[in-house]
Amino acid sequence: MAELRHSLSFGNRTTSSPHESTTPLTTPVTISNDRHSKDRLFEDSRFPLSHFFNSYLSRFLLLSILLAALLSFSSLVARFSAPYLCIKDGVALRCPRVKETPSLWENPYTATTSWKPCAERRVYAAADLPSENKTNGYIFIHAEGGLNQQRIAICNAVAVAKIMNATLILPVLKQDQIWKDQTKFEDIFDVDHFIDYLKDDVQIVRDIPEWFTDKSELFTSIRRTVKNIPKYAPAQFYIDNVLPRIKEKKIMSLKPFVDRLGYDNVPPEINKLRCRVNYHALQFLPEIQMMADQLVSRMRNRTASSNPFMALHLRFEKGMVGLSFCDFVATRLEKVLMAMYRKKEWPRRYKDGSHLWSLALQKRKEGRCPLEPGEVAVMLRAMGYPKETQIYVASGQVHGGQNRMAPLRNMFPNLVTKEELAAKEELDEFRKHVTSLAALDFLVCLKSDVFVMTHGGNFAKLIIGARRYMGHSQKSIKPDKGLLSKSLGDPYMGWVTFVDDVVVTHQTRTGLPEETFPNYDIWENPLTPCMCRT
Repeated sequence: MAELRHSLSFGNRTTSSPHESTTPLTTPVTISNDRHSKDRLFEDSRFPLSHFFNSYLSRFLLLSILLAALLSFSSLVARFSAPYLCIKDGVALRCPRVKETPSLWENPYTATTSWKPCAERRVYAAADLPSENKTNGYIFIHAEGGLNQQRIAICNAVAVAKIMNATLILPVLKQDQIWKDQTKFEDIFDVDHFIDYLKDDVQIVRDIPEWFTDKSELFTSIRRTVKNIPKYAPAQFYIDNVLPRIKEKKIMSLKPFVDRLGYDNVPPEINKLRCRVNYHALQFLPEIQMMADQLVSRMRNRTASSNPFMALHLRFEKGMVGLSFCDFVATRLEKVLMAMYRKKEWPRRYKDGSHLWSLALQKRKEGRCPLEPGEVAVMLRAMGYPKETQIYVASGQVHGGQNRMAPLRNMFPNLVTKEELAAKEELDEFRKHVTSLAALDFLVCLKSDVFVMTHGGNFAKLIIGARRYMGHSQKSIKPDKGLLSKSLGDPYMGWVTFVDDVVVTHQTRTGLPEETFPNYDIWENPLTPCMCRT
C-alpha cells in the first residue's frame, strides 16, 4: 500500500487542475478542499525530504562497504604478496636484506654493567697450604669426554683437592669411544704454568709418588676407587664420605668424575678457585696459541682492510642430530637411515619408535633442537648481518654434507674453516691429537668479534662464560630457539614481523653477566663467585 500511495501521489503531482496558476517563477500548486487531497498534499510535501535522507544513507552505507572491502582486499594482497622469511631456490635460500645496525659488532649494553673479573691468583699465608708431609692424601682422576668436558673435570678436581686438603696428581685425559684420542695432559696444556699458578691454592704433582709401587692398582683396583659420588655432590659429601678413605688408603682414584661437584652447595671461595683454574691456570701450549692467533689474524684480514669476523659453533653432526631425537627436513632414505642409527645407538630411548614423532614436535616447540644451517642463515640475516660477513665455522662433519650447508653458504659465501685458512702442512702437527684441533677452534671462537652458538654443550657454554668473564664487550649470541621454531613454522609471518621479533628478543641475549639462580652453571655464567663490581 505504501508503494501504491507513493505512486499515486507521484501521479497526482503531474496532473493539472483548473485552479492552478503557473508562472515562470512559481511551481504549480493544486488547491483542493477534500481530506484526501490534503493527505496527498502532505505526502507530496514530505516526499522530497525522505527521499533525500534515504539516498544519503544508501550512499553512506555503500561507501562504507566499499571502503571496508578495499581495506580487506589490500591487507589480503599484502599478506599473500609480502616477502616471507625466505624463498627456496633449489638448495639455496633467498632472504630480504636487512639494514646493518651499528651494534652488529659490539655488545650494545656493555656500558650499563659494572662487573670485572676477580678470580686471579691470590697469595695465601704459608700456613694455609699444607706441606707434602701434612697432606691428607693423594687423589687421582680420569678426565673423560671431549676437550671441554675434560677441562671442567680438571677444574673440579682442583676444587675437590682443596676441599679435602689433599694433593692432586696430574689428571689423565681418558680416551673415549667418540673422540678415540690418545692425548695426554702435557700434549695440550702448559703443565708448568698450571702447577705454578695454583701453587698457593693446591699442591699438584706430575705423577704418582714413587713410594706407591703398584701404579696399575689405581686404574683397576676397587679398593683404590671411590665410585659412589653422586652428581653435583656438595662439598660436605667429600668431607664426610671421601676424605676418611683417602686418609686410610693415602691414594684414591675418583671415578666416574663427570659433574661430580655442585655449584651453589659449595663455599664461594671454592667456586672462585674453579674460575681461577679455568680462566687463568689452564692455558694451552704456546704453539697452539700461536697457531690460533694466526688464524684470527687471517680472518681479520681477508678483505682489503681490517674487518671484524664472526665465529659460528655449528652443532649439526650426525651424533648430535641422532641424540637430539628431533625431526629435520630430509629425504625418505635419510630419515630411514637416521631411525636405524638411533635404534642402534640409543635402543632404550628409541623403543619401538612410535612415540618419536610427538617427542620431536614437543622438543622443537620447546626450543631443544639443534638449529639447521639454513635456520642459522635466516636468523643472522634477520639480525642484520650482511652477505659480506666473514664467518669462521667451528664444527665437526655436518650431517647431510654440502647439501645441508648450501643455504648457509649461499647467504654468507665468506664462510671458512681452519682447514681453509691454514695450509695442510701447518695443521699436520696438530692432527696428531684431535683435542689440539678442538683447541684451535676454541681459541678462535674466544677471540672473535661475535660468537654464535646454535645448540647447548660444554664448548659453547665455556666460550660464552669466558667472554663474559674477560669483559663481555664482545657479543655472544645465544639464540632463542623456541621463538625461531614458532616463527619459522608460521607460513603467514612476513619478513618485517620476523625481523622485529628476532631483533627485539635477542637484544639481551648477547653475553652480558646475568644474575645467578639455584643450581646455576658457573661455566656459562661466572658472575657471582668470580666477578665483582668495579
